[in-house]
Order: sequence, then C-alpha cells, then structure tokens
Amino acid sequence: MLKYTMIVLTSAATLSVGFVGSAEASSTLEYDEDVTPDVIFGTGNDNGSFTVNRDNGLELGLRGKLRFNSDNDPENTFNSNGDGTYSFAAGTPPSGFSFAPTSTTPIWNFEWSINSDYQPTGKTLSSYDYQLDIDFDAGIGQNFQSFDPINTLYADHAIGNNATGNGGGSVAPFSDTATYSNLIANNNVAQNSWSMEFFNNGPFDIFDPTVDGTYDFRLTAFEKGTQTKLAQTEMQIIVGQGATDVPEPASLLGLATIGAVAAGGALKKKAAA
Repeated sequence: MLKYTMIVLTSAATLSVGFVGSAEASSTLEYDEDVTPDVIFGTGNDNGSFTVNRDNGLELGLRGKLRFNSDNDPENTFNSNGDGTYSFAAGTPPSGFSFAPTSTTPIWNFEWSINSDYQPTGKTLSSYDYQLDIDFDAGIGQNFQSFDPINTLYADHAIGNNATGNGGGSVAPFSDTATYSNLIANNNVAQNSWSMEFFNNGPFDIFDPTVDGTYDFRLTAFEKGTQTKLAQTEMQIIVGQGATDVPEPASLLGLATIGAVAAGGALKKKAAA
C-alpha cells in the first residue's frame, strides 16, 4: 500500500547567490532510469522514470508523479516525456485533501532520491552537503526556494542502504532529532515524495496549481564544507500547456538560496510515500 507520512523539516536559513567553487560533476543526465537500490519510501511505489545523474560515486534522481487521480488516490503514473520533463494537468484534487487547502494542492508530487554510495566509497549521507532547488515561477523565469534536505535537524525521509528493498526505508520517529542524525550518519540512501504546497509559504506563497506553468527542480551534492559540485540532476514539471510568457531578468530572489524554514521553526506536512 502507499502510505502517508508526516514530515517536519527544520532547516537553518541561509543566503547565497549562485554556485561557487569548481564544478567537478559532469552533469550528464540519464532519463527514465531506476534509482538504486529501489524506491524505499512506503510500499506500492514503483521504481523507474527518474531523471538521474551518477557521478563521483553518487546517484541523484528526480521525477514527477501523479499524486491525485480522479478518485483522489495516488498512482504510479509519472508522465515522463523521456527528456527530463514530466507533464501533468493543471488543477486541484477532485475532492481536496484533509491536510491542506484545495487552493494550493496540485494533483502531482515531485520525488527525489539520493544515494551517496552508489559506487561504493564508504560515504554516508552526512558525508556531503546538498541543495534542492524548487522553482516557484510558473513562467519561463526561475524563482528558487533552495535548501539542504539532508543536513537538517529532522526530516521524515525514508532512509536505507544499498541492500534496502522496496518500501523498506527507515523513518525517524516524529521530531526525533537524535535518531534522524544517527540514520544519516550510518546510511547512504534517502528518498521522499513532496508536494509544492508543503513549501508554499512566504515569500514563496505564489504557487497556484490551477495555472499552466513550467517548474524547474534541481538537486545537487557538494563536497562537505565547500561548494565544489560533485553531482547534479534536474528536471521540469510542465503543467497544462506550460509557460507561455516572455523571460524576464532573474531577480536576486530567484538566485538566492533560502532555507525552507528558519532555525527552530517547523513546517508540518503530509506526503504520499
């Protein structure tokens, strides 16, 4: 069965512009790939259709997924176009969902996978720094909310290693920071399934699931304590007919790296996993 998981993501806010340091990753993307070892969050979630980069012993994957079908249920439908883009209809779930207002709930999720030891190097999840960039500009421009999804006080990621089977990831008990820290220090795989609405708060409270648009997602791994890029994958979610406006100059906000939640804060979310 697909399960629903409570998430609390706590992260210190940071601000920087662009990527700094030597770009060591090849950024070669492979499309419609399985991730290693499998999809380990929940049960009933199929592998496949990920846009993947494998470099420097790491494997990073991103994909879109239909979260709410006409019966308001999740499906293993990924709508990959085979080129790192995924297409979904604009709109909200047919009957909403109890954890969020229907006005901010899209019918799709984005899913990510990190394997820090894809080609065995002995590196665990906490051996690297990461950055997940979520674009909130429905147009051709980019307005990224960016944060490290791993090196945070607590998150309810499914966590495992290269022997973990489908749906077999471990999740730290709710807000148990010690268990979470131990999991990322001793394992090399983390995955999650998230909705845009989880992060739809100021200054990124502009997401409207009923609007046609194009949303960019990027996941990067860095050498610990530096901004030397080791691996990076990226994808686009095309909603409805996609973006149709004329590109505008990128704003400082669009280039900034902004923490998902200020230190000590908590963003309560519920995801299909």
